[in-house]
Amino acid sequence: MRPFEYARAQSVAEAVGRPGKFLAGGTTLMDLMKLDVERPAHLTDITPLRENGELSQIVEDGGGVKIGALASMSQTAEHPLIAERYPALSQALLAGASQQIRNMASMGGNVMQRTRCPYFRDLAFKECNKRDPGSGCGAIGGHHRKMAILGGSDACIATHASDASVALVAYGAALTLRGPDGERRVKLEDFNLLPGETPHIEHDLREGELIVALTLPAPIAADGVYLKVRDRESYEFALSSCAAVLDVQEGKVNAAHVTLGGVGTRPWRSPEAEAALVGQPATRETFEAAARAALQHAHPLAQNAFKVPLTARVIVRALMQAAGQIDEAGNPTTGANA
Repeated sequence: MRPFEYARAQSVAEAVGRPGKFLAGGTTLMDLMKLDVERPAHLTDITPLRENGELSQIVEDGGGVKIGALASMSQTAEHPLIAERYPALSQALLAGASQQIRNMASMGGNVMQRTRCPYFRDLAFKECNKRDPGSGCGAIGGHHRKMAILGGSDACIATHASDASVALVAYGAALTLRGPDGERRVKLEDFNLLPGETPHIEHDLREGELIVALTLPAPIAADGVYLKVRDRESYEFALSSCAAVLDVQEGKVNAAHVTLGGVGTRPWRSPEAEAALVGQPATRETFEAAARAALQHAHPLAQNAFKVPLTARVIVRALMQAAGQIDEAGNPTTGANA
C-alpha cells in the first residue's frame, strides 16, 4: 500500500469537494489499495457520518423509500420497509458477500464497487484497459469464463460485480449526489457506464462528489425475486442472476421490470424482455419469449457461451417465481398455471 493523506470528515459539507477517494466500509477500496490497483493520494474517512446518523437512515420518501448511502448492507436487507416492499433487494443483499462484510459494507460503496476481473485485480497481468488505458484487454484472448456477454466492447468485457445494484436497477433506483456545485439525482441505470473505448471511466461521479442517498420509487408490485446462480453456494459472485418484478392482473402481465447480473458490464436492464412480457399471459411460453428477447444481443466468447442458455433458464425461473407459479425450491405453487 502506498502512502496517502488521511482525513476524517464530520459532516457532508466537510466531505464534498475533497480530492481523492472516500472511505466508508472500505470492504472493496482497502483490498484494491493493498493490491496496488487503487492508489489514492488522498483518503477521506466518512464513517463519522454513519455514526452520527447523517447518512445512515432508511426512511419513507413519498410513496417510496430513501436509503442513506452509509446504511450497511445488513441494515438495509433487514429493514421492514425494504424486506416488505422491495423483497428482491433484500434477497440480493443477503446473497452477496459474508455476514461480516455485509455488516461493514455501505450501500453507496456497494454500487461503486469495481469488477472482480482477475486481469484488473492482478498487476502481473499487464493488459487491462480499466487499470491502464490503452494496454488492451487480457480477458478477450485469455480466461473469460466469468466475463460479460452483454454490453462488452473490444476494449473490455469485465462484468459488474454488485448483486444489490441488479435489484436496485430493477426497482428504478436513483442516486442523490452532492458535490461542490450542489446536489443532483441520477438514475442508477444511467450512473454505470458502458465500457466502449473508455472502460476506465466506469460511472457518472464527478470529482469531489459524494453519494448521499439511494431513492427507490413505489414498486410496481408487492412481490419481487432475485435469483442468483454461482459456482458455489456462498461468498461467490454471480455467473448469472435476475431481478424480476411483475404486476400480474387476471392472468396477464400488467407491468414488468427485468434486470440481469453476472452477464453484463453493468447491471443489465432489459427493456426487450419487459416489452415481451407486458400485455401477455403470464405463462411459461411468454417467459421463454422474454428470455430470448433479453439475450438477442448477447456476444459470448468460447468459454462463456454457456451463459446464454444458463441465463435464459434463470430468467424464466425468476419470472415464474415472481408470478407466484413456483416457490423458491422450484416447486409449483397450489393452483399455479405453470
